[in-house]
Amino acid sequence: MSEYREGNLERPQREPIPWKDAEFWDEDALNTELERVFDICHTCRRCVSLCQSFPVLFDLVDESPTMELDGVDKADFPKVAEQCFMCDLCAETKCPYLPPHEFAVDFPHLMLRAKAVGFRKGQSKWRDRLITSTDRVFGFVGTPGIAQTANAVNGVGVLRKALNAAAGIHPEAPLPKFHSNSFKKRQKDIVGVEDEARSAGRTTGKVALYTTCYGNWNEPELGEDLAKVLNRNGIAMKVLTGERCCGMPKFELGDLAAVERLKDANIPVLLEAIEEGWDIMAPIPSCVLMFKQELPLMFPEDADVQKVAEHIFDPFEYFALRHKEGMFDTDFERPLGKVAYHAACHQRVQNIGQKTREILSLIPDTEITLIERCSGHDGTYAIKSETHAHAVKIARPVVNRVKQADAEHYGSDCPMAGRMIEHGIDGEQRAEHPITMLRVAYGL
Repeated sequence: MSEYREGNLERPQREPIPWKDAEFWDEDALNTELERVFDICHTCRRCVSLCQSFPVLFDLVDESPTMELDGVDKADFPKVAEQCFMCDLCAETKCPYLPPHEFAVDFPHLMLRAKAVGFRKGQSKWRDRLITSTDRVFGFVGTPGIAQTANAVNGVGVLRKALNAAAGIHPEAPLPKFHSNSFKKRQKDIVGVEDEARSAGRTTGKVALYTTCYGNWNEPELGEDLAKVLNRNGIAMKVLTGERCCGMPKFELGDLAAVERLKDANIPVLLEAIEEGWDIMAPIPSCVLMFKQELPLMFPEDADVQKVAEHIFDPFEYFALRHKEGMFDTDFERPLGKVAYHAACHQRVQNIGQKTREILSLIPDTEITLIERCSGHDGTYAIKSETHAHAVKIARPVVNRVKQADAEHYGSDCPMAGRMIEHGIDGEQRAEHPITMLRVAYGL
């Protein structure tokens, strides 16, 4: 196959998602594009180790009568999309055929299109529609009494088997713990002095925290650690109110109308904070990516969406920008020793570089083992009965690398990935978010 066109030195780019166009929803047109892209992927095969989508595709080809794509029944094409959890790694780290290459392959967004067409046809499961409704589900399960009951159920084998039979939630999947005392209940005031905030580069020194569903209900300690680290660095922080889920779970499901509704609810809240001089920060990479990349590609003509994309930051991206201007506190009190650090997929594809590793490396007597492979959790993928085994398989190389590192600390930018790794290690040592590692290194 040809590489990039001779003389073309343009960087690969992601094209807008034309989900408002009639052709996007035309099933014949979709199958034609799936056939075109699948044939390119089948010939290339460099993404075979990333996820289950590619082995499924290549098995369909290799087991067909012709051993070429023309021997594959188009009715089997959705099987490939079912295994895609929108990690984006194939597009951003492997594929040589992204635009402006003439082949114009964007595998994740083609899988999104296939999911969206399937969702519109009513092919999604009620379980998937429910567990991706995080505002409603997390808010309900996080209520006092319900949270304690849900956490108790998670630890009882016979009840987990019943949950598997009723809803298809794998009995061995790591389910998140819920806290009725959510982060928002714990942290209501501005941390730091707003009037004393100092800008650095394109950062204002004032952070409006987009808590995220997971950060609010499942690991509120992460938000508390982030508040302490921000305060240590003289960065004022307030907690956003009135916001909703970022939309990534519905995006992965293919429910694009729900994504638009969540966008309409969130953008005014975030924009108001930005116009008041606050930067936006979220501790979950998937939520940052949603506002940085996916919403701008879904709504390329929406100036407000584009403005939010320019002002939302990953925490370590923010710290690195301020460190470049000499405004990040490097007076650490405790070394971390050996650290096994897993770079989350949705942070890697933000194209910000290895900012977490860069900041953690500033801590004296700290040795970082960087792991750049998928953890296998991938939103809801790891908890569903039909895909849990694939998730465990995907996670195994990461788990092995953590074990081999013999580290005092291990974890991921994505706390869900951290819990998946912890699940594979099956020991007493818990995964820690790098923000927590920073807090420890500061002696806070």
